[in-house]
Amino acid sequence: MSLYKEWQDIAQSAGRTQKENEQFWQRYFDHETELYKKLLSEHETTYFGTFESLAEGFEWDSHEFIGFLDGINTSLVKELDLDSITPETEIELNIDFEKLLFNMYEAKAPWLYELPEWDGVLPAEKRAEIYREWKASKIFVAEKKVGPNDPCPCGSGKKYKKCCGRLS
Repeated sequence: MSLYKEWQDIAQSAGRTQKENEQFWQRYFDHETELYKKLLSEHETTYFGTFESLAEGFEWDSHEFIGFLDGINTSLVKELDLDSITPETEIELNIDFEKLLFNMYEAKAPWLYELPEWDGVLPAEKRAEIYREWKASKIFVAEKKVGPNDPCPCGSGKKYKKCCGRLS
């Protein structure tokens, strides 16, 4: 079984009580927050090495670290194939921080997107712009319907009712 599948089993464990589940996720999120503080503080650094060496360097066990990679994967310049990761797999954590902030908004993770370490990574104006982009991505905009007297969208120059909107 792959590390990623093992992580999914652990994360979705039905064998924990609700209290144990809350404690599990609180420990995970606390650890995740500390790692993001480090990554944001050292934002010019690209981390690379084997999966095992990175997990040890960040002081995570392998299952939690693959869970962290699952969370950050879409924010990497080059996404990882999580299913194929083994302890010996070479990993590069080249983070697109604008994408990361957008994804943190998407995950509704204020404990991460409100970290003061963001001040050194992206200016406040850029962070506000990314927030506006994220908010705009949530708005559904219905296409304007073509009315019978509007020009036909096919480009014929005729009114819609006399062209493509004509009932046979």
